[in-house]
Amino acid sequence: MPQSPEPVFLITGASSGIGAATARRAAEDGYRLVLAARSTDKLQALAAELGGAERAIAVGCDVTDFAQQEAMVSAAIDAFGRIDVVFANAGFGAKRGFLQESPELWREMVLTNVLGCAYTIRATIPALKDSAGHLLLTSSVAGRRALSGSLYSATKHAVTAMAEAARQDLQDTGIRVTSIEPGMVDTPFFDNPVTDALQPDDIARAVLFAVAQPPHVNVNEILIRPVSQPT
Repeated sequence: MPQSPEPVFLITGASSGIGAATARRAAEDGYRLVLAARSTDKLQALAAELGGAERAIAVGCDVTDFAQQEAMVSAAIDAFGRIDVVFANAGFGAKRGFLQESPELWREMVLTNVLGCAYTIRATIPALKDSAGHLLLTSSVAGRRALSGSLYSATKHAVTAMAEAARQDLQDTGIRVTSIEPGMVDTPFFDNPVTDALQPDDIARAVLFAVAQPPHVNVNEILIRPVSQPT
């Protein structure tokens, strides 16, 4: 397909929460969208909401499978001819405590949060080099400070380090790299949630802020907490 005249924004974990909110904000800013997640039902509804096949496509993708990530990138290029922004957002959490959860869930979380993010970087670098584009990774405040008994925190420390490693690796390509580090978002994940937690759209606005900077400006990290979050 001929290259889209509008920039193209690819989001993993796009079916709900931060991913879906970011897709809506990006659509308002004129981006065409490539929406990826394991389940396509919500993705297809979101793609239709954002303009259908001419404006947004839904791609089923398990980020722990590199072949599926390569297929996701191929689908994006086939549909729109380019990729300008990649938001590696897929991930999930687990209860705190090293005697909580099952080893199987731990394995899936580590593969999704860490290896899945690395796979997204690897799969999208060639297209981002072509566009001198922007790579964003969803880390967390938990990727800045360890949480008691939290393997999830360890995975997000890995993502924070991965963002900086990618920035150094790609600094001569024109690709910008940003780590997005949300505090408590409106979710029951935290043991003691604060009142007035962040909403997914709060994070989406931060993402679009980073992307909207001039090409010579690289916002490396955005740590965003609700006012009432103490740490």
